[in-house]
Amino acid sequence: MNEEDIREVAAERDASPERYREFDAHDSFGQHYLQSSTKQEEQPQYQKQEPVENSEDHRPSSDSERESVEVQEINAGTSTPLSRYQTETERINTLERHPTALDRIETHRSQHLSTVGSAVRSRLSKKQTPLPDFGAGKSYPPHLPEREEYVVEFNGFDDPLHAQNWPMNKKLYVGAIVAFFSLAATFGSAVFSNAIPVISQIYGVSQEVGILATSLYVLGYAFGPIIWAPISELYGRRIPILIGSFGFGVFSIAVAVAKDLQTIMICRFFGGLFGSCPLAVVAAIFTDMFSNKLRGLAIAVFSATVFMGPLLAPFVGGFITTSYLGWRWTEYITAIMAFTSFTLSLFFQPETYPPVILVDKARELRRRTKNWGIHAKQEEIEVDLIELLQKNVSRPLRILFTEPIVLLISIYMAFIYGILYLFLTAYALVFQGVYGMSPGVGGLPYFGMVIGELIAFTAVVIMNPGYVKKLEANSNVPVPEWRLPLVLVGSVSFAVGLFWFAWTGYNGSVHWIVPTVSGLATGFGLFAVFLQLLNYIVDAYLMFAASAIAGNTFLRSLTGAVFPLFATYMFNGMGIEYAGTLLGAVAAVLILLPVTFMTYGKKIRAKSKMAPAIDLKMDTKKKDVESSGSDDDKANNEKKSD
Repeated sequence: MNEEDIREVAAERDASPERYREFDAHDSFGQHYLQSSTKQEEQPQYQKQEPVENSEDHRPSSDSERESVEVQEINAGTSTPLSRYQTETERINTLERHPTALDRIETHRSQHLSTVGSAVRSRLSKKQTPLPDFGAGKSYPPHLPEREEYVVEFNGFDDPLHAQNWPMNKKLYVGAIVAFFSLAATFGSAVFSNAIPVISQIYGVSQEVGILATSLYVLGYAFGPIIWAPISELYGRRIPILIGSFGFGVFSIAVAVAKDLQTIMICRFFGGLFGSCPLAVVAAIFTDMFSNKLRGLAIAVFSATVFMGPLLAPFVGGFITTSYLGWRWTEYITAIMAFTSFTLSLFFQPETYPPVILVDKARELRRRTKNWGIHAKQEEIEVDLIELLQKNVSRPLRILFTEPIVLLISIYMAFIYGILYLFLTAYALVFQGVYGMSPGVGGLPYFGMVIGELIAFTAVVIMNPGYVKKLEANSNVPVPEWRLPLVLVGSVSFAVGLFWFAWTGYNGSVHWIVPTVSGLATGFGLFAVFLQLLNYIVDAYLMFAASAIAGNTFLRSLTGAVFPLFATYMFNGMGIEYAGTLLGAVAAVLILLPVTFMTYGKKIRAKSKMAPAIDLKMDTKKKDVESSGSDDDKANNEKKSD
């Protein structure tokens, strides 16, 4: 770990002391790294100023008869409930009466402390300079009371402002809005694939050059989260969704009206860049709204939209391209979906990020009470470029290449994601080339994979209650290896589906329904492996999960961009059956990964410098208690025998 990672551990521990004390009584994980950091940060010293006597009463006066009685009392200083703020000790004592409230306040502070710019350390000057004059001949005012007493919080565990306390119907329509944006963005990545032959012919380029339009779009997925993730942390979830959906629509229109090939390519890349916004933000929105018991199902719904888009798009694009509408309408349809998402988000999507909800609450309280010291923790943040690069570029790549768990899982997920976009070429070669289907009809076999993904989604839903019971029995501490049984089943299914597709669809002697049905196995494996391995990373890395997923997203997006470029050469050069066999063999070898993690996963995590492995510490603690209990029993038995 470097110094920034150590500060992250300290922030998480300080933000959630009760939670971590329960699982790690001696704070062994934190102290191991915090003691290794001896660098002391320099704190600016400010000259103490004498209080300035002021004869004027600066309390704001109210001339409006509509002002509430409570606000008038605050302005007059006579309202005890609103003018006297709880101290930090009183607040914690109150919240300890309900664990949910304490857990949420710890979570909010953890989010604040891990946000880019929460502590602008890179701007602290090593050379202290004198403070400038206050201005207008004024002396420096006296220091305000303890800052913590002016920080707004949620009003208990059931505060209706908190997104997790919203009515379920509100959560569902907000989830549907952002899920539609995810579907539109991934739909846009593949709908253009059927326009590639037409584009290649119009502009006189090879098929591979035309495929760049898809590859560049997916390449935008690799770089987009670097932008959208910090924006969502700093300014909330709603702003990036609005910017992303609007920009996505604009660049889709730009492709549709493009007059030359280079415009198409450039605008496709930026379309992917803006379209990557839901991939970075929507899962976080579901996390804001749903508790641990329902969060897994919500993330499963989000993952389904990510994979449904590329599979539903080809047949739509095929029918549009061969109709009187022409290839440009593949992008017009995408733009319509994007601007529909923008309109829905603009009028119906509220903010879900708790720290930013508190910013709105603090702004309202300042306006109504005229007490300008009231603020939310999020308002203490300043944007810091160095810290932004550290958290969103340097750390994800470092975790990706130095943590064996993240690297191996990312390689597997990158292979699966690459196959998803490689199938845009492979299915066209089989069902249009071998079976002679039209582009529109040739896209219908993708529904085999869609149904396979729906089966995997159903399996996740059925297994979720059992997972929740195990989680509750383990003091709500997740064990990452619980995710792996479904991964093992899915990895076998995925490999079988690839062999099945290759050896039943290569010469047209077998009915077309047989390679179509192979999509059931492929789709099931693709969804089950991808979703559960993503959850494995989250469970294993906790406070570093965002960085681990960012590194994972970067690698798999690069793979998704590269695979389509060599697909045509591979299938034409090796033959459909042998090219599919090669892919199936690689998938079969990768079955060893879930087997290895099921067997040795805990030992690997125990050696990791970034994975807290709280479940392992709990196991050790239980063994110590059991061993001490057995020793006491032996001692008692010996006394009785004596």
